[in-house]
Amino acid sequence: MFIAMNRFKVKNGSEEEFEAIWKGRDSKLPEMKGFREFQLLRGPVNEDEGYTLFASHTVWETKDDFEAWTKSQNFRDAHRNAGGGRAVTYMGHPQFEGFSVVQGA
Repeated sequence: MFIAMNRFKVKNGSEEEFEAIWKGRDSKLPEMKGFREFQLLRGPVNEDEGYTLFASHTVWETKDDFEAWTKSQNFRDAHRNAGGGRAVTYMGHPQFEGFSVVQGA
């Protein structure tokens, strides 16, 4: 399995708006080969820097399945307006992290 995550630093006070964007999106992930599950995770608040940490978390059967998603029309459609509210809701670009599951551990 392969786990793909993006971390977002959401400006304090914009958390509900950020969550609404994700809840209202037209996701095509279930149509993709190898897709298992999606979670939007809300993390700790960093008062000093003025943000709440969020992560999108997807589980795929293989890394190849995930990479096929990133090259698909569904991916382009899903991310077409991704940066639209960025200046209002989050700081900087999302930080991607990908993990291969260690079997038997």
